[in-house]
Amino acid sequence: MNNELPKTKIDERTGIEYHLEGDYYIPNLIMPKQEKITLNNHLKEIQETANTRVEQTIKQLKEKSNLTEDMKNTDMLYWVGMMNNLKNQAEEIVFNELIYV
Repeated sequence: MNNELPKTKIDERTGIEYHLEGDYYIPNLIMPKQEKITLNNHLKEIQETANTRVEQTIKQLKEKSNLTEDMKNTDMLYWVGMMNNLKNQAEEIVFNELIYV
């Protein structure tokens, strides 16, 4: 009597092909090459746009907060803390507008 499971199986309802790994069937979810290239290009474009907008937002927030380069020379810890604060604010703004849609 042959109790061995078949190596591949296709779900007739969904059309997804599965392969056997141990005692479990794992779906064969491989993106076609064209879709993968398109997805990578899209993600790269989103990342570049987000980085540019974060930099612009940091500049705008820095101008509003009257943070100057002279402050970096006189009170380094205050300046670094403020810049970290501005960076976090800018990232939160851009991520909410662009990524967390």
